[in-house]
Amino acid sequence: MSRVTRDDCAALDRADPLARFRAEFDLPEGVIYLDGNSLGALPRATSARLDQVIRDEWGSDLIKSWNAHGWIDLALKVGDKIARLIGAQSGEVVVTDSTSINLFKLLAAGLRLRPGRRVILSERDNFPTDLYMIQGLCEMLGGGHELRLVERGGVAGAIDADTAIVTLTQVDYRSGELHDMAAITKAAHDAGALMLWDLCHSAGALPVDLNAAKADFAVGCGYKYLNGGPGAPAFLFVAARHHDAFAQPLTGWMGHAEPFAFGPRYRPAAGIRRALTGTPPILSLAALEIGVDGLIAGDMTALRLKSMALTDLFIRLVEQECADCGLALVSPLAAAQRGSQVSFRHAEGYAVMQALIARGIIGDFRAPDVMRFGFAPLYLRHMDAWDAVAALSDVLASRAWDRAEFRRRAAVT
Repeated sequence: MSRVTRDDCAALDRADPLARFRAEFDLPEGVIYLDGNSLGALPRATSARLDQVIRDEWGSDLIKSWNAHGWIDLALKVGDKIARLIGAQSGEVVVTDSTSINLFKLLAAGLRLRPGRRVILSERDNFPTDLYMIQGLCEMLGGGHELRLVERGGVAGAIDADTAIVTLTQVDYRSGELHDMAAITKAAHDAGALMLWDLCHSAGALPVDLNAAKADFAVGCGYKYLNGGPGAPAFLFVAARHHDAFAQPLTGWMGHAEPFAFGPRYRPAAGIRRALTGTPPILSLAALEIGVDGLIAGDMTALRLKSMALTDLFIRLVEQECADCGLALVSPLAAAQRGSQVSFRHAEGYAVMQALIARGIIGDFRAPDVMRFGFAPLYLRHMDAWDAVAALSDVLASRAWDRAEFRRRAAVT
């Protein structure tokens, strides 16, 4: 195979049909941002939109804005837009709370739909907060339910007549490996169980089709590939066939059939609105809507093609420029089997990543030794892959990482 050159990467950028979207993000000069899988970049339109909401809506119209500017339905409006990215229908997705809280709500609702079954099944290396929330739910329910963990690849074979819900993250947060959503969902249904997918590392990064896979529930966050900003609200999906029987435990006033009747007894709203709990965060929702609109404009099929091309290129360049540097590929080699990130192991992975960040190459690290490089195709170029690998090669060859300040662990890695 011939060597990839800088000119090759430049030519790919000139032919990129998505190149125009880069200008729609406020990217710092001199920075190559490979951490959109953890926090998406800032869309340029977000600042203007927030200024409008703050000055014209909140500032001028005050509380009238709940009606005059549609604040009361914004969680549903943005949910319907996210539905277009994840293969859901209008009225099946709502933006609310955090991923963890939404997971708790959906798991509790799912257990009610499968009385007599006591097992929530997941994989041992699922994202830890998902497992923590399951543990807390089981304890709250008095110990009658159990979280059962299996190794990756053994999920389908572990589903049995005692399984109420199977819950998995579609894209593994460390390696980027993709689960086969349709196959695992079918295995769950064949055993009479429900299927709940965590889309935090897939929504906005690759085409998702929840309804084609016949998924029951899903959750996802708004601050990664959806570019909604730090702490952006999350979303949840409930398949329409479950709406009438769906009953979540956090029965706040926004999920009530008549929230402004102020009656003493809870009555659930119809449809997905019953998944709401408290007052929606309007500023955060407005920011998230801008990020989602950008992805809709970009077309998920085109985004996926560029994502696979970028990650393939990055892997090839690392093999070409960083041979014998102590790196081990963690992600699947086949692009169709991974999300929009590439991960490598290195014994000094944390220090290496800090040295790269000091040079303006921003990725991140996951314990114990994994360096993650996320590729958000709306704003990344093929030249970014080239320059990032050139910096990585130099950091490794020169041992530039071997300094005390790069070994010092920060609170956020």
